[in-house]
Amino acid sequence: MSIPAPAIAPLPISGVVITKNEGDRIGRCLDSMRGLCAELIVVDSGSTDDTVAVATAHGARVVHQDWLGYAAQKTFANTLAAHDWLLLLDADEWLSPGTEATIRTLFADGRVETADAWLLTRRNWFLGHRLRGGEPMERLVRAGWRYLPSQVHERPDLEGKTVAKLDADFEHDTSRSHAEHVTKLSKYAALWAQQRYDAGKRANALDGPLHAAAYLLKQYLLRGAFLDGAPGWRFHKAQAGYVLEKYRRLRAVS
Repeated sequence: MSIPAPAIAPLPISGVVITKNEGDRIGRCLDSMRGLCAELIVVDSGSTDDTVAVATAHGARVVHQDWLGYAAQKTFANTLAAHDWLLLLDADEWLSPGTEATIRTLFADGRVETADAWLLTRRNWFLGHRLRGGEPMERLVRAGWRYLPSQVHERPDLEGKTVAKLDADFEHDTSRSHAEHVTKLSKYAALWAQQRYDAGKRANALDGPLHAAAYLLKQYLLRGAFLDGAPGWRFHKAQAGYVLEKYRRLRAVS
């Protein structure tokens, strides 16, 4: 069932999302942007579930594009935008309460034009638990936003760009289950290792353990993630395992 049009006029922002088999989550993502954005664009890489139907019902224009890699897929999606500003979310993300009002104020007082990109803070959820801390990320950006060539952990091309911080959050549901989380991290580790190898990087036997230990010291102890209890430990243990696997795979491909 389609969603009624918002009562308050949207801003000249294009909401952009890439998807594949996100039918159970894309509606929440789009609904969080729908009242704010003048258009919603979903670039789908071949979903076999009801992602396309759900996205269309929630007001998005859906475009098919075979998978190009994370960076290239997102850059392509951004080129479809009709407006001068883009709001970039993944299908497993959604705007926090109050963020729409903050962005509206940013546009109303003209401050939005003082930067090319605005950092919003991503708040991670793991198996129903909202974790402490957050990651500032460029998510409200000018049209033409591009990513540097990369197969995983895409980074924006910030050359000549002005970046500012906005006191606004968005939420991120890291995974549907612990098993899915571990599987996803393993996939990322393989892509990262091949990418690093292609760039001429190599690893020795100590790199993995040292980097994993440094991760746990910084994230789990120094930044207080231990206060998240059992969910925090499971999350950060998996992340440390991901670090180990990255370097193990890099050694193997070398």
